[in-house]
Amino acid sequence: MIITTGDRPLTEVAERAERLAKQLGVPYVPRGNQSMSKLLTRCGGEEALVVLLHGVRLLRPDRPQLQFHPSMGFVRAKRILKGESDPLLEAAGMVPGDSVLDCTAGLGADALLFAVRGGEQSRVTALESSLPLYALLAAGMAHYDSGISEVDAALQRINIVNSDHVDYLRKLPDNSVDIVYFDPMFREPLEDSSGISPLRPYANSDSLSPESVTEAVRAARKAVVLKEKRGSGEFSRLGFAEQPRPGTKTSYGVITIDQ
Repeated sequence: MIITTGDRPLTEVAERAERLAKQLGVPYVPRGNQSMSKLLTRCGGEEALVVLLHGVRLLRPDRPQLQFHPSMGFVRAKRILKGESDPLLEAAGMVPGDSVLDCTAGLGADALLFAVRGGEQSRVTALESSLPLYALLAAGMAHYDSGISEVDAALQRINIVNSDHVDYLRKLPDNSVDIVYFDPMFREPLEDSSGISPLRPYANSDSLSPESVTEAVRAARKAVVLKEKRGSGEFSRLGFAEQPRPGTKTSYGVITIDQ
């Protein structure tokens, strides 16, 4: 992966791109007068994270462009701020101040919901094993302007970590986080939204392992939550009690931790 900028970037944008490249340990390639297609060809067809003044994009010749945006997470976050309920937060039993480990960050939509509900006293960590997606999230969340200060503050409170969730969970002490959450990429997609379809080629498509769940149960104080297709055999395979939602194609499964 390389880091670059848009055409004729401001000095502050170029400096931000250079800092990000150094942080990630990947090359920074000045854009110059090259088109993105020529730059990608020159760099051997790798992913290019393009840092812009008001956003960040992930490009690769054989994949659709991916731009950071909390998508439906933004819509749901606004509802939470109005005091409305959210099915994920209800399934997790989350209250303000709870700590959350989101093991499958994706584009960060669910982590945003946890951070909004949790408030300033909560601790939300989002794991992403894909380096390009991690880079997109880290740069995107740090500089995204939603127009709502509470949402922007929540995004910046999320701790994004580039790690495989099993490796991360193994290192956690027992009962060290209130809620552990999994939203693995569905092997057979539902009718993917415009926000999810571009994500799929970059994301980890592995199914959730029993070891992941065992480690999550050990580390959690309150609950482990899994999002899957409604009626999915993954709930019973992994020991989750499904909580069907009438009229929807997805459900949440919960393992409640007995203290």
